[in-house]
Amino acid sequence: MTNSNYSAKSIKVLKGLEAVRKRPAMYIGGTSARGLHHLVYEVVDNSIDEALAGFCDQIKVVIKSDGSVTVEDNGRGIPVDMHKDMKVPAVQVVLTVLHAGGKFDNDSYKVSGGLHGVGVSCVNALASLLEVTIFKNGKKYYQKYSKGIPLQKLEVLGETTKQGTLIRFIPDETIFETTTFSFDYLAVRLRELAFLNKGVRIVLEDETTNKKHDFKYEGGIVSFVKYVNEGKKCLFNNPIFVHGIKNKVDFEVAIQYNEGYKENIISFANNINTIEGGTHLSGFKSALTRAVNTYIKENNMLKNVKVSPQGSDIREGLAAIISIKVPNPQFEGQTKTKLQNSEIEGIVNSNVYEKLMIFFEENPTEAKAIAQKAIIGARSREAARRARDLTRRKSVLESGSLPGKLADCSSRDPKTTEIFLVEGDSAGGSAKMGRDREIQAILPLWGKMLNTEKARIDKVLNNEKILPIIQAIGAGIGEQFDITKIRYDKIIIMADADVDGAHISTLLLTFFYRYMQPLIENGHVYIAKPPLFLVKKGKTKRYVFSEEERNTVTKELGTAGVSVQRYKGLGEMNPEQLWETTMNPEERYLISVSIDDAIESDRMFSILMGEEVEPRRKFIEENAQYAENIDI
Repeated sequence: MTNSNYSAKSIKVLKGLEAVRKRPAMYIGGTSARGLHHLVYEVVDNSIDEALAGFCDQIKVVIKSDGSVTVEDNGRGIPVDMHKDMKVPAVQVVLTVLHAGGKFDNDSYKVSGGLHGVGVSCVNALASLLEVTIFKNGKKYYQKYSKGIPLQKLEVLGETTKQGTLIRFIPDETIFETTTFSFDYLAVRLRELAFLNKGVRIVLEDETTNKKHDFKYEGGIVSFVKYVNEGKKCLFNNPIFVHGIKNKVDFEVAIQYNEGYKENIISFANNINTIEGGTHLSGFKSALTRAVNTYIKENNMLKNVKVSPQGSDIREGLAAIISIKVPNPQFEGQTKTKLQNSEIEGIVNSNVYEKLMIFFEENPTEAKAIAQKAIIGARSREAARRARDLTRRKSVLESGSLPGKLADCSSRDPKTTEIFLVEGDSAGGSAKMGRDREIQAILPLWGKMLNTEKARIDKVLNNEKILPIIQAIGAGIGEQFDITKIRYDKIIIMADADVDGAHISTLLLTFFYRYMQPLIENGHVYIAKPPLFLVKKGKTKRYVFSEEERNTVTKELGTAGVSVQRYKGLGEMNPEQLWETTMNPEERYLISVSIDDAIESDRMFSILMGEEVEPRRKFIEENAQYAENIDI
């Protein structure tokens, strides 16, 4: 790796640090689990900035058993020489002054994700303890802080051959709602960073669970798009890769189509996941639409076709990763979810269009496959429009009608009501009799549920098993879904605790994820967990949820006179039992369905419910050992 003059002169001071502890949400997005993990991301982003500058290729993050987190890299090490204006070591300036850092000096970092310069100083301010160890100039430097205040001067602990920075911190429990770090939550961001920075190894370890991930992807975003498409049948094996540099803006795009119907575009700017998109995403969409339509027109592919492809048709089945590096990006807020630089749209649009047209000319087989899929998508859109219009005419939103099998609740306040989607008419009957009629609605499900992973929206809208669910929830479907119109606060899937019940639950979750995703994102979807056993001795009865729990309870009650009833399904319970075990809000066990990792969730739905058999077989083989309570 090359060297660079990264010293105290590189650190520019803009403002002080005092407001962070008073209003942490302004800087890290909140004090919930999201804000807690953002602390780690801020420290890691500094290491990634070293990688972008060409001085770091290894980063290690460890969740320690004492509740702290360490982040270590092999970069240049934070400067330790005296800062000319502040009269303290530069590392102390970086850790205690807001808007202080090398990111304002274009000689130190050409491109950076942490451009606001508040990252590591915010972490320091919101940590009850922060320790920084710097390996630089053949020496090991150390300093300790608490709540942003230095507890000692920077000291030299000895000599070393290492180079880089190690930061260990414990979040302040008086600030955060939770101080427990999630391995899986952190893995989402670190996996993304490894894909976006090919050749950089990022290791994540959890001392409390002994979990470990070792991320390194030599293929960069090409590997990323293949990962996203795992479990899907693709139109072509090798993703289309577009890369270019214009006006100091470095952009790269990886594109691969699958035979599915959902578009999945993930955009990044300076390694930041711009979940709300921005000008780079707009430029890409415009370029792709223009290129495909140009190809279709030049090759006269619209003969006898009454409808022309629109952007949404062209993006049907598309998986794409967009990553740009911008010297001076403008984001909406410190959490950086939307890129605003107006000049980026034109740069991405013109250059991606030009390179796509070259690719289409040189690869007619792939180009024709994309064009034909877009034309089929246009026809399907028209069919879906007709089906949607028919659904609206049938739906509660238009006519006030509800599904015939729905036993609705009497309350009309969506904030207090819940609907149970119950497997089978027998269990549905018990649920209807045992429920709280004021707030609980029951919709029995019957027959084979549609696998919506393999179906276009027009098929979904015409399916007699799915349509009642759409009507009962009352908020539409797909792009027209409006979460403000849902009729129930909780949508609860209630199925048998066996393989068939698990399959029905997965089919319903697939449907919600693909066509009503805001339900899951906003915490409205739950899975009821019915008991597996009833253990009785005299007048004492205990409902238990596993064989292990059954054995424990049996020992507690004593073996003499103990009877155990195994529930094969919900239909075996009478209304009173179903109420007290699975429906009573005071006693029941509900599992809240959430999306912590959208990319991994999409991939797993494709693996478990998609067309490809091999990825599903591999998943089952690798995870069969973790299966519990299987009743075949």
